[in-house]
Formats: sequence, C-alpha cells, structure tokens
Amino acid sequence: MLTGENGTQFLLDLPRPVALRDGDGLVLDDGTIVAVAGEPEPLSEIDPRTAGSLVRLAWHLGNRHTEIQIVDGHLRIRCDHVLEDMVRSFGASVTAVVAAFDPLTNT
Repeated sequence: MLTGENGTQFLLDLPRPVALRDGDGLVLDDGTIVAVAGEPEPLSEIDPRTAGSLVRLAWHLGNRHTEIQIVDGHLRIRCDHVLEDMVRSFGASVTAVVAAFDPLTNT
C-alpha cells in the first residue's frame, strides 16, 4: 500500500514495469488522479552561454559517465565540485538549484 503526500492510500499493481516521471499521473479505480512528483535534490545547473558550448560541455560530462539533464538550454548534474570546476574552466557558469533530477527527460 502506498500513501500520497495528502494521505491518499492506493495499491500500485501494474502488469509490467513502468518508469514514472515527475509530472506523470496515475488514475485510480475511483477516478482520482495521483500526481507523480520527483524528489527535489541539490543539483548544479550549468549555463553554457552558447549552443556550441552546450554540445562541448555535454560531451565532456558524458565522457566522464555523468548523468545530465537538459533544461531550457542549461545542463543539470548532481553536485560535484570537480565537474563544476571543469565546466567553469570552459567558460560556463554554475548555479546551485534544488529540483527533481531525471536525466532521461530533457525539457
């Protein structure tokens, strides 16, 4: 039995595994919709300044097997001071944010 943030209790018994992401919804048998909310966590948001820099930074981060989420032309990674210093050395700026992290979703 699962309990939502507002106390709604429900059983989640799906016929096959499904990836639920922030913003998804589940329709319960009674028609109630339960929103899926990603857990906010500390992240580093990288402003690459140009589209070319975004590609270059994404390559360098990916080459280090780092999970990346692209949000409105910015890159988000889990906080890592070594990677933050590296992207700054390429001219990007880094801002601390708290948000749900889903590297498979790019918005």
